[in-house]
Amino acid sequence: MFSGSLQYVVPAPPDLGGAFQVAPGIKWLRLPLPFKLDHINLWLLEDGIGWMLVDTGMNDQATRDLWDGPLLAHLEGKPVTRILCTHMHPDHMGLAGYLSPMFGAEVWASLADWSFGRLLARDGGDDFNAVHIDFFQRAGLTGPDLEMIRERGNSYAKRAMAPPPSFRRLLDGANLSINGESWELIEGNGHSPEHMCLFNQARNILISGDQILPKISPIVGVWPQEPMADPLDLYMASLDRFDPLPDDVLVLPSHGLPFKGLKIRLAQLRSHHEQRLDDTRRATQEPATARQVLSLLFPRVSEPNDVVFACTETIAHLHRLMVTGEIRRESGPDGIDRYMKN
Repeated sequence: MFSGSLQYVVPAPPDLGGAFQVAPGIKWLRLPLPFKLDHINLWLLEDGIGWMLVDTGMNDQATRDLWDGPLLAHLEGKPVTRILCTHMHPDHMGLAGYLSPMFGAEVWASLADWSFGRLLARDGGDDFNAVHIDFFQRAGLTGPDLEMIRERGNSYAKRAMAPPPSFRRLLDGANLSINGESWELIEGNGHSPEHMCLFNQARNILISGDQILPKISPIVGVWPQEPMADPLDLYMASLDRFDPLPDDVLVLPSHGLPFKGLKIRLAQLRSHHEQRLDDTRRATQEPATARQVLSLLFPRVSEPNDVVFACTETIAHLHRLMVTGEIRRESGPDGIDRYMKN
């Protein structure tokens, strides 16, 4: 089945909580998420006497119930001996602290994502809320959008357990042995601090996590913890690391269907962000807040939670143009930042 130039090698996913073999020794599990993006793909890789689990699902009752019962059947009586988290977002690392002691399994992750996930899962209090409210107020958010931020507090901690206090570190360019096969670690940036993908050259398989998805672009946003960040530059640069891979590599993404056509997808992702930058240039011909620019970049976004994510992405595109010197930012007497062309 083809969509544009992408070839979807499996016509339909497993049922939520289900699994099937997508390649020899690799099972595809699909777990629910309580969002518009309603699922995450996990991967079980045969690994000696047991399995390596890639990503965990979110820390909510529905997912824990699946791990406490139905999902165990997919293990075929073999243990999970290692848990690899591609990055620190709740749907990927949120149950590492639950599953690691449950199976007696080591957790593998990049240092930055393990550290940030552990920090965020334990952060909170008035200072956490104050930093977030100030950040989004300066972006021009008001009313229900700002009230939602104030009421929800640390949403990460509500969706993710802290990962275990010790772990095994994944490093860009290193080779990880899984079931006697070599998987190269490829670091991606921009979506999370040090997102790890896995490439098996002999089998021509790439586990891409969120870094490369078939139908949507991963969130590349600026967050209150690092308010001057330029994540879009990091993301675009990290896409270059995948250029040497074969176009017919089988890509196993965290959301959507497995596909082939990597080079086309890389071109689409680059084009998407270049178009967003063009839209941002047009939106800042006159002084505009991030919230006003957001309305042009994401005209259909209205729900407060979606507005927050869209705002972080909007600021990422604004920061990219600030770094290149095309626009500048000025803070008005109302404490709100406005962006304008130089």
